[in-house]
Amino acid sequence: MLTISPSTAIGIASLKLIGTGQIKRVRASLRAENAQQLDSQDTYGPLMCLRLFLRRNYSSFWVRLGMDCIIIGGGPAGLTAAIYLARFNRRVTVIDGGDSRARLIPTTHNYPGFANGVRGQRLLELLREQGRNYGVGLIEGRIERLKQDGERFVAEGADRVFEAAKVVLATGLIDRKPPIPRLPDAIAQGLVRYCPVCDGFEASDQRIAVLGHGNDASGKALFLRTYSRSVTLLTLDGSKPEQKSCAELENAGIARPLAIVAAIDHAHGKVNVTLTDGERLTFDTLYPVLGCDVRSTLATSLGAEHNEEDCLMVDKHQQTSVVGLYAIGDVVSDLHQIAVGTGHAAVAATHIHTELPRNLKF
Repeated sequence: MLTISPSTAIGIASLKLIGTGQIKRVRASLRAENAQQLDSQDTYGPLMCLRLFLRRNYSSFWVRLGMDCIIIGGGPAGLTAAIYLARFNRRVTVIDGGDSRARLIPTTHNYPGFANGVRGQRLLELLREQGRNYGVGLIEGRIERLKQDGERFVAEGADRVFEAAKVVLATGLIDRKPPIPRLPDAIAQGLVRYCPVCDGFEASDQRIAVLGHGNDASGKALFLRTYSRSVTLLTLDGSKPEQKSCAELENAGIARPLAIVAAIDHAHGKVNVTLTDGERLTFDTLYPVLGCDVRSTLATSLGAEHNEEDCLMVDKHQQTSVVGLYAIGDVVSDLHQIAVGTGHAAVAATHIHTELPRNLKF
């Protein structure tokens, strides 16, 4: 007796529902979009085209079929995981709140493959386009609650519910903002930067200010002395680093005004700082080190283990202590790098594929 998989049965029934003409149009569109990447073999069979048609045009219907995996967060890490899973012929949907930290990057020069750098927003656009080419479902929205229902997960948004066998959290973190007016403009101009590992090179030989508390800020200031002789450590509350750090700062020639910051502004491509003793300082760029809020509550509400900073603890496959729940990117790592997040994504997606029931091709 011939047996067919549920997905094939759905495909055959749906072909009758939407018509083979629609499938032909989808295939023609896909081949036109990817003409340079395809050889003479037709990559897009009827069922593949059906899958892409449903995901592109009826995402809510596709979600109701039941996902292999949902990915919460549409930054570089989340989108990379989705691309991997889609290329494993898994049903995957990304739910994205639209607030990836990557979108704020004016231009990153340390992500491999872009010799002249790439804007953060452009990188996200390219990843979304790549995902769509493989049928990744991209849905705008926020997940407010994550629950377990037997061996599956239920993710609840404001007005939608998603269900899947596996979940990947790529929710990242939120940087605490310095008291600077027109902060988005300052970030866009490179006057305010958050990541010395990412863009310290671009601040070479500039007058750099580091704004923060204690040892974390002193560590960033010392790191930036690799790039500039002029580094100043500022505080909002007068807190001091440990004695050992103070000695290192002094030996490195890093300035530490005694007065605390009273006001910060920017104009004409410079950052202007006024101290409580009336002194005014001018810098080319400022690095805030004020901490961050890790967005891990969806996982911790299920009992996932985390550290003191609320970063999720994961195993070598990026799986949390909750079986079937994975975490990648900044919600896990203290090294906030796009390359780190996409590496996490490859590891997690591959393990998810091997843990799911085999999807043999018929």
